[in-house]
Amino acid sequence: MSKPIRVGVLRLVDSAPIIVAQTEGMFAALGLTVEISIEPSWSNITDKLTYGLLDVAVMLPPLALAACGGLRGPKARLIVPLSLSQGGNTIVLAHATADTLSAGTQPPRMRLLEWLRSQPTRPRFAVVHAFSTHNLLLRYWLALGGGDPDRDIETVVIPPEDAVNAMATGRITGFCVGAPWGHIAEHQGVGRILSGTSVIWPFHPEKCLCASEAWAEANPDLLHYVLRALLRAQIHCDQPDNAASIASRLADPDWLHLPEEASRTALAGGSGPEHIRFHARGAWFPAQAHAVWFLGQMRRWRWLDAQTDLEALAATVYRPDLLASAVEAEGLYAAAALPSLEGSAMLPQPDEAAFGSGRGIRRPV
Repeated sequence: MSKPIRVGVLRLVDSAPIIVAQTEGMFAALGLTVEISIEPSWSNITDKLTYGLLDVAVMLPPLALAACGGLRGPKARLIVPLSLSQGGNTIVLAHATADTLSAGTQPPRMRLLEWLRSQPTRPRFAVVHAFSTHNLLLRYWLALGGGDPDRDIETVVIPPEDAVNAMATGRITGFCVGAPWGHIAEHQGVGRILSGTSVIWPFHPEKCLCASEAWAEANPDLLHYVLRALLRAQIHCDQPDNAASIASRLADPDWLHLPEEASRTALAGGSGPEHIRFHARGAWFPAQAHAVWFLGQMRRWRWLDAQTDLEALAATVYRPDLLASAVEAEGLYAAAALPSLEGSAMLPQPDEAAFGSGRGIRRPV
């Protein structure tokens, strides 16, 4: 019997396909034995994947790319064979700041820039990792309004589950994190959701499945069945009728111990401002165009040198070819046609009307 497959997750709603595949028997149905490890931070997950202590894990796409590009030490050997989720992050501000931005007739985005530049010290915003979708989308959002994230704010890294307490104690003014933590901040009266990140980039890729390249090369059959189980779980997670039971599973103290009602708001059919999509509209496809966009933003902010071949690095890490047999076996897509999905990969198309009118702003209730 082969050793159990070691899978890393964080306490986030994005981890739902892993939990569902385990608790609904989808891994077991394909002959897999899986051990799930709940990690405290993205750095933990990346290090454990890099050094062979995890086989696969939920991952931030920019972090996988940064690790393989040598931006956090020696170049790692990681691959992304599956996109796990789209959307789900929120930008949250402390109440006093949110009230200031919601007042008056001036467009909120312009008021934000004025407010930032009127502060005696740079307001502190938290993201979950320097190399995260959260940080890149927050920076992109600020820059769209004429801001400079390196000049106008101080960015700090805080694990997602610690962001609400950091705001409650006044250590940060705002944060951009994944579900359910934005809703929890509102529910506890700590802050207010200013916007969901899908206003910045509709259907943006959020989490991916990342694997140790060495493990994937040594265990192609196991990877194939892991991908098939997770494709089934993603379909399950996209069904509104399953949302209540999924939120209940995520709330189980033996699993992620997330607040049940808060998780439900981010799942299909939920009441939150931002919903996570796991399967529909090709959410499962790891588009290399998305990887190139993330790498382009890293170059924009001078984290990545001009000599790096962005397309080559993206193609090394993002491996939809490894997904082909799994999607075909599940009857989801013809393996030969899979490359055609690259042409339909969406890139940022910010909703300027939402920025200008405030439709993306959560008003007090």
